[in-house]
Amino acid sequence: MASNSTTPIKRPRRVVLYSHDTFGLGHLRRSRALASALTQSDTVQSAIILTGSPVAGRFTFPERVDHVRLPGVTKLPDGSYISQTLGLDIEEITSLRAGLIESAMKQYDPDLLIVDKEPTGFRGELLPTLERLKAEGKTKTVLGLRDVLDEPKVLATEWARKGAVDATEKYYDDIWVYGVKSVYDPTDGLDLSPETRDRMHWTGYLRRAITDPADTPTDPYILITPGGGGDGKAMVDQVLAAYEQDPDLSPRALLVYGPFLSGDVREEFETRVAKLNGRVTALGFESRMEALFANAEGVVCMGGYNTFCEVLSFDKRAVIVPRTVPRLEQWLRASRAEELGLVRMLDETRDGMTPQSMIAAIRALPSQGKPSDAGANGLLDGLDYVIKRTQALMNPDSADIDDNE
Repeated sequence: MASNSTTPIKRPRRVVLYSHDTFGLGHLRRSRALASALTQSDTVQSAIILTGSPVAGRFTFPERVDHVRLPGVTKLPDGSYISQTLGLDIEEITSLRAGLIESAMKQYDPDLLIVDKEPTGFRGELLPTLERLKAEGKTKTVLGLRDVLDEPKVLATEWARKGAVDATEKYYDDIWVYGVKSVYDPTDGLDLSPETRDRMHWTGYLRRAITDPADTPTDPYILITPGGGGDGKAMVDQVLAAYEQDPDLSPRALLVYGPFLSGDVREEFETRVAKLNGRVTALGFESRMEALFANAEGVVCMGGYNTFCEVLSFDKRAVIVPRTVPRLEQWLRASRAEELGLVRMLDETRDGMTPQSMIAAIRALPSQGKPSDAGANGLLDGLDYVIKRTQALMNPDSADIDDNE
């Protein structure tokens, strides 16, 4: 007689990646890279990115990866926030975002939630979801941190104000640092318990590759990128001044403004670019930056995490011009990378933000060492580590893996 017992069919694995994205492109681009790696490896069958980025719709997403756009917010000069378009006060917009997050999580019911940088989400909007997930005990939760957050004292004050340490202790199964411990510890200065530190994993940096081919110039060029562009005015001005003052400066430069460098500043730059007669050409936005990196002779850039990963991944001689406000993250990353021989940094205090310092840095690019000469290839195992650690979280009986120290 046939048995009535049946073997349960395993549901395809799902992951949600949350990036609050109030400014810039970094959180969205990092989440996109992680989602792509996890789905392409078949570690999970699908992924949804919850993002507040106003330009999320301008990116292509890999197969089996989609995104939910949360209503955007804008940070004012005094540090407060307002809704970008809806006319809601900050409490109303935060409540709306929290409700959308909770609804998406309930309907999609992921096996894993990866939260980028902010343990409680924007203004605590993740807390209701995190509390429910902890009570139900079905979804694994990961806090993902970039290699550098801010100088320790400033970070400790910020996390205490947001209740971020308590949330990290209470809600997260794992903490992943997308860097290498011997390079920098972003949690230095945070009062995390030994038990929580035992749940920390240094993954290594997240290697980038060309996912979508793009047309690139056939003549040699250096790539000029201020990332999202919102804080890139000073660097772009310095590069243009260098080409204006030195008519023999070469090779030509390809400038990508980024979506947040706009308005009168952008118009002024466009006028200056036009007068350089092709020695500098400019694009407003390019979602396929990997191809532009891969074919460049060298790079002049700011010091954001994703740009740094691209410099290492495509082994490009780079001059980094880090911002120093509102936080020292980029300066800390660039100065440590220069110390390790991975890049050259232009420091405002040491080198001066002058056309002459930029001319000298560009002229020195061909003789500068490549990141691989300083061991960059050994720093780029992040995506492989994330895949293995995700498999371990979803299958607790599987063997653990060593950290990238």
